[in-house]
Amino acid sequence: MPIPPSLRALIRTTPTLAPVSNRAILSVSGSQATEFLNGLLAISVQGKQAYGAFLHAQGRVLYDVFLYNSPTPSLPSPGPTYLIEYDPTPSEAPTLISLLKRYVLRSKVRIRDVSGEWNIWAAWGSEGAAEAREWNWARSGAVEPVWRTSEWPWGMENGTILDRRAPGMGKRMIIRKGETPADTSTHDLADRDAYLLHRIMHGVPEGSVDIQPMHAFPIESNLDVMGGLDFRKGCYVGQELTVRTYHTGAVRKRILPVHISSPGSLPPYMSIKPSISTASTAESAQARTPRPRGTSTLLSTVTAPSIGSTVGLALVRLEHLRHSGTLVAEVSEKQSWTVEPWWSDWWPEQPPADEVQDINSL
Repeated sequence: MPIPPSLRALIRTTPTLAPVSNRAILSVSGSQATEFLNGLLAISVQGKQAYGAFLHAQGRVLYDVFLYNSPTPSLPSPGPTYLIEYDPTPSEAPTLISLLKRYVLRSKVRIRDVSGEWNIWAAWGSEGAAEAREWNWARSGAVEPVWRTSEWPWGMENGTILDRRAPGMGKRMIIRKGETPADTSTHDLADRDAYLLHRIMHGVPEGSVDIQPMHAFPIESNLDVMGGLDFRKGCYVGQELTVRTYHTGAVRKRILPVHISSPGSLPPYMSIKPSISTASTAESAQARTPRPRGTSTLLSTVTAPSIGSTVGLALVRLEHLRHSGTLVAEVSEKQSWTVEPWWSDWWPEQPPADEVQDINSL
């Protein structure tokens, strides 16, 4: 199901610059910083900027992160200096700095919290022509982008990452506190909610609300399609279950953008269920189709006053998309809101099963 036509006006295409709220920065430097991070992140760390995640040993997400090359490397430190951007909201997961220090052992690395030195900004709307992409699908339903370019997909300018999680996301910058990005002179300045709306409309989850630490699975959270997982990489924490899901599992949930009939934003983690009417029950019995099971879960939301309702992200059971009835988020027994999911325009179309290649043949 494509984006409803009435919502297309919410996609802001003019050059826009906005701060990104609730982000923290860790500095990891030293002669063994690359090897150290490569053993922990679910992507291959090659001394370049990237997007990835730290996983729990049982394969659930702890933190989704951006990995920057520092725009101002620490002179006293030998080797590279990486800046890790993440959501520091307290959760069931250990703090990221304590998690990293747990694995240092004798590695020649230095880890510092430098959140007080940097701000995060996002810019979009000046990318030009629509970006064409290729994809690799697994039989499980996992999918990963294929970068057909000689240039590093996440960008080579230290401190600026090309946000390739989805076409149209723009770029992400780490800027010294007290300074403003150079794009200020060419972009409209927007607020934090504008960035939230921007990524919701592009179907991009981010941070602890959308990718709940210790609960979310990486593929269900779209980390595969956003380029945050490397299924060909060697050993890293959480690899076993992630790769097993890719090869032999089945993806039954995805985070999708949703339109909610509520005039105001809603709290996260509300349950979303199919509305089972008497008519649909009779149709289901006549066609002998099983009733949809389980619940979907509401994540981030933001009010869109121009349409008098709300948009957000939700972790949706894929079988609910095949259900002919309506999805609802129940506030109480007497009040509920209709929820309409859609697939982002950029989301790849899954090929027939006989056209899917095994990862080992690529």
